[in-house]
Amino acid sequence: MSQPIELPLTERPTKIRYGVLTFLCVLVFILYVDRICIAQAVTKIEEELKIEDDQMTWVLMAFTLSYSLFEVPMGWWGDKYGSRGVLTRIVVWWSAFTALTGAARGLMSLIVIRFLFGAGEAGALPNSACILSRWYPVERRGMAQGAINSAMLIGGAIAPIVTAYLIKEIGWRWSFAVLSLPGVLWAIAFWWWYRDDPQTHPAVNEQERQLILAGTASKSGTHPAIPWRAVLTHPQVWMLGFILACSAFNSYLYFSWYPTYLKKARGCSEIDAGWLASIVLAGGAIGCLSGGFIIDWLTRWTSDRFRCRRLLCASSVTLASVSLLIGKHCDTPVIATLWTAGSLMLTVVTLASWWGSVSDLSGRHLGALFGLMNSLGGLGALASQSFAGNFATWMKSQGHTGRAQWDPMFYVYSGVLFAGAMTWLFIDARRSVEDSRANS
Repeated sequence: MSQPIELPLTERPTKIRYGVLTFLCVLVFILYVDRICIAQAVTKIEEELKIEDDQMTWVLMAFTLSYSLFEVPMGWWGDKYGSRGVLTRIVVWWSAFTALTGAARGLMSLIVIRFLFGAGEAGALPNSACILSRWYPVERRGMAQGAINSAMLIGGAIAPIVTAYLIKEIGWRWSFAVLSLPGVLWAIAFWWWYRDDPQTHPAVNEQERQLILAGTASKSGTHPAIPWRAVLTHPQVWMLGFILACSAFNSYLYFSWYPTYLKKARGCSEIDAGWLASIVLAGGAIGCLSGGFIIDWLTRWTSDRFRCRRLLCASSVTLASVSLLIGKHCDTPVIATLWTAGSLMLTVVTLASWWGSVSDLSGRHLGALFGLMNSLGGLGALASQSFAGNFATWMKSQGHTGRAQWDPMFYVYSGVLFAGAMTWLFIDARRSVEDSRANS
């Protein structure tokens, strides 16, 4: 009988971890296409269903509210039971409600469908963070986090263009049905290929296992209870949540209202608005990818990655606040869009650092605590969606139209960004929540 063949010690590590990263990038790409496509369809939905801007605000907020509410339980579910089954189920769920968006018959049915859609998407990012913590050494996570964040906004950048052309060819209802299909295909492939534990993946060789284990936290068989008292009394948890709320307040203007702004305030056509909105989100994709490489490069030159994060993020978001105001004062839509794209790029350069800070702070409870802090960011998203729609409606009631109706809101968005920038100066995630509990 033949003896098992042992791998030679000199064999190079396999690269299955890059396959895992690819799956996560495709996941968040689809997530953002399905999330943002409705922004391009807003005007068509309003026309057909007889909905005003302030009523559409409730539709957009329904997604964000459920997304925020379900982040913690979905993240905890992944911590306890593993991300393979959780992600498969939630992607199938949100894909189904993407399709059902096109079946809405009125305001209330649209609100319910988008609420249930958000409940499905809620677990995607917390479980992605869990997967990275299992498959990537800490010194290589900046690049991986940057790639995931970049893929999100590439999906967001493509969504307005794709949706604009789909609506033109098949109408807004069937567009949602078509956009639901990639998620179902992803879920089937992911369930078949992925394993929660790198040790059990049949394609991973011993060298890659050792590389991963050398830089990742070990996972015990029993998941400990979350130390909620330590979590809720840890100031860094709330500051990181506030920072993400400020960032989300800014980002959700582009995710939810920017195509409508371009059409109603800047006089752009349906297709032109799709392209210009995509340029803004493409700027965000560049910022996400470069932010991961920048923070990895900086931390290789100094042992204090915490100080690097503070200085990089505070300066970057301050410049983003200024860039947004410059764009607001530009008369040419393309030039204004380029300045706005620069603002979003500078804002999201910080996302890899934010993910790293949350990972350091959360320890073994990354899924649940990422969900908690991301749900705090959801409050900023809710505020943004509510503010933009209601502000435009109020300005219209005061007799303002066009840019005079919409442009003053950018002063508020710029101010919120600056508040987030100042908060970054106080972020230091050296002491995790478990360390805090042990020392209390």
